[in-house]
Amino acid sequence: MQLKDLSEQSGVPAASIKFYLREGLLPAGEAIHATRAEYSVRHLERLRLIQALRRVVGLNIEQIRSLLRMADDGAPRLSLLAAVQRVVLKLDTAAAGSGGRGTQATDAVVHLRNWPDYPSDARNALNAHLELMDSLDIEVTDEVLDTYSQAMDDVARYDIAATTTPESVDELILTAAVGMHMHSQLLLKVLALAQASHAIRRYEGETSGTAAPQE
Repeated sequence: MQLKDLSEQSGVPAASIKFYLREGLLPAGEAIHATRAEYSVRHLERLRLIQALRRVVGLNIEQIRSLLRMADDGAPRLSLLAAVQRVVLKLDTAAAGSGGRGTQATDAVVHLRNWPDYPSDARNALNAHLELMDSLDIEVTDEVLDTYSQAMDDVARYDIAATTTPESVDELILTAAVGMHMHSQLLLKVLALAQASHAIRRYEGETSGTAAPQE
C-alpha cells in the first residue's frame, strides 16, 4: 500500500506518518520510485502502537523512540517489559532506597511472597516510597505489607499472563503499556469503591437522616 492507503487504513494523517518516518519511529517503506514507497501490515501495526502510546498512555516522542529502538534491536522480553513498566508507571523518577527501613521492608516482602530476589526499578521505587512513609511517621506494619502484597501478587499474575501472550514485539509493547496504564487506574478505582463501600457500612447510620430524640 502507498502512503495514502496507509493513512486511510490507519486513520493517521499523512503529515503525522511523515513525521514518524522522519523521527525514526516508523521504518521506511520499500522504495518503488524516487518519490514513492510501498508500506505493509507491519507499518499499520507500528502506527497502531505509536498512536496508543501517545494518546492512551501519554508517552512523549523520546519515550516512544526509546521503547521502539529496544524492540527493533531485539532486546530480551524481560528487559523490554521492564522498560515499559519504567516509563508507563514513572518508576524512572524514583530514587533507589538508601538501605534503611524501606529496603529492609521490601526485602521482607520479596522473601515472604517468594518473588525472585532480583534488582529492578520497581523494587527501587518501593524502597523509596516506604522510606518516604517512614520519614513521615506513617507506620506500615508487617500485616499491611502482607495484605497488600498478597492482593498485588494475584493481580500481577493475571496481568503478566495476558501481557506475555503476543508473539509480535509491537503487540507485546502495546499490550503491556496499555495494560499497565489502564489496569493500574482500574486498580485504584476498585480500591476507591471498596474503601467507600466499607465506609458506608460503618457510617451509614449517621447519614440516614434519623434525628436524635428530643427531650
